[in-house]
Amino acid sequence: MSSTRDRPILLLDVDGVLNAARRELREGWERGVFNGFVLSWDPTVTARLRELHESGRVEIQWLTTWTTDADRLLAAPMGLPRGLKTHARADTAPTGFLASLDGASGWWKLALAREVAESEPDRRIVWIDDDLAEQAADTGDWLAAHPHVLVVAPDRAVGLTHAQLDEIEAWL
Repeated sequence: MSSTRDRPILLLDVDGVLNAARRELREGWERGVFNGFVLSWDPTVTARLRELHESGRVEIQWLTTWTTDADRLLAAPMGLPRGLKTHARADTAPTGFLASLDGASGWWKLALAREVAESEPDRRIVWIDDDLAEQAADTGDWLAAHPHVLVVAPDRAVGLTHAQLDEIEAWL
């Protein structure tokens, strides 16, 4: 396994990525209730993410409104490793959901992704978030200046797909 400093970072969102926004449960998918929210996920997708992490191809880090609840509540049931680093805004509520923007400008996840890139300038980054397409105005210039960052924006009704994981693996 490569050292952590050599491995690309994979910034992982939950809602719209692992948890597809659909009412019906697809065949082979699993469902659970966490903090009162119903989440549905494809265990074959989370298994591939886990394998990428455990094989040393990437270091998964949470970048989600679930903040530490992603590790505490979601990781084990979804089949992901526990103890992953979590990036969170200082003004998030204990449940992991955004309390307020306090007048801050720009997308909070972009600010945290920038911090990750600045603190790890020699590491490639895969950023998976369904909101990336909606936030193109905020993210476009920064991403254009950082070709070592691959962005994947799943359709929130579908979630992360095997085709997108194939794209990530090819980029790695």
